[in-house]
Amino acid sequence: MNSYAFFTDSDSDLPFRFVDELELDMVYMPYMVDGKEYFDDLGRNGKEKEFFDAMRGGAAPVTSLLPTAAYEEYFEPVLASGRDILFAAFSSQLSGTIQNIYAAREELLQRYPERRMIVVDTLSISLPQSILVLKAHELYRQGKTMDEVAAWLEENKSRSQAFFTVDDLAYLRRGGRISAVAATVGTMLDLKPIITEGKNGKLLSMDKVRGRKQALRTLAELAAQNIDDPAEAEMYVLHADAPQDAERLVQLLREKIPGLNQISVRYVGPVIGAHCGPGTVAVCFFGKERPY
Repeated sequence: MNSYAFFTDSDSDLPFRFVDELELDMVYMPYMVDGKEYFDDLGRNGKEKEFFDAMRGGAAPVTSLLPTAAYEEYFEPVLASGRDILFAAFSSQLSGTIQNIYAAREELLQRYPERRMIVVDTLSISLPQSILVLKAHELYRQGKTMDEVAAWLEENKSRSQAFFTVDDLAYLRRGGRISAVAATVGTMLDLKPIITEGKNGKLLSMDKVRGRKQALRTLAELAAQNIDDPAEAEMYVLHADAPQDAERLVQLLREKIPGLNQISVRYVGPVIGAHCGPGTVAVCFFGKERPY
């Protein structure tokens, strides 16, 4: 057993089978639908389509910060057992949650001054975060020290990339990402935003293109420009209940990137999906440094 535990959170959209197979320590993030609280189970219940159908029917899921006390409940048993903690957290630029992690760390290290806890801000969310976690966890399983694994994450986090488009601008408007006027005009003109996770961990609207087909082509082109070694790369297509568009994007990626090793197709989780809405499609991969 390692002298430290490796934690991450469910905003990584890491499929539950990896959590089970790797015995990875996971913090599960909350969301609410129609006033009832749930925790993202990473697809274990198989109800992703049901979640997005509810959104199409008018449900308005709400996400919230996990309180400091909840983080303490996750972390204290590990520290009390004599082990340290490495936490790979989702981007600090997309939520204030990381401040509660820091607060929990400060409180717990006062109780356990002989212990250590390193928090790495991955500047990522969803599959780009998963990609980093899986690569770093391989080093963890090899017996690398906590400092070595944390250093790898810091050095490589800007190489984990995502480009995505949404189907309905109303969800970005509701989340304050765009104005009501921009959403209305964009819908009238059938404009589809092309969004990426930027170097600083914020979501960046790179472009707007006309129509869904052009949006998918643009995602494939951006992936082709930013992938590193296609023969070694693992690429992921995420979708929020848009399987046909996801498969079309897979075809485009194979056309644009000859020799591409592997493409996996997965659902967007409910916490991320609450903000981007049904029909979102993304391509995620580990490649060159983020260009924006």
